[in-house]
Amino acid sequence: MTRLVLAESAIHPSIRQRIAEHHLPVIQQVQSGVAQHAVVVVGLSRNPFVSKARKALAAAGVAHEYIELGSYFSQWRLRNALKMWTGWPTFPMVFVRGTLVGGADDLRRLIDSGELQALLKA
Repeated sequence: MTRLVLAESAIHPSIRQRIAEHHLPVIQQVQSGVAQHAVVVVGLSRNPFVSKARKALAAAGVAHEYIELGSYFSQWRLRNALKMWTGWPTFPMVFVRGTLVGGADDLRRLIDSGELQALLKA
């Protein structure tokens, strides 16, 4: 299934660049982290699900890069840009070898099934 995204042709030419550049530095920061590290967790401070994901990785002996983007009340606009870019609605966002695998519960399922280790060996 393909994720629905508004077609470029449905965006007026005068605003296309503004949309393309909207909070681009934070997207590039995540892209860079994903390109440099096998596992990346993107989250926000004091979020229990972010902590849950990071603890699960630590318990599984999996090193990861952590990109923290503020708290519930700060940098939410930057996080919204990431939600729009990925289509993933919540945090954390966990990437494994460049692929978004979901959040904390999705990561837990990958660890429990052994699929995370298989992805890391691929």
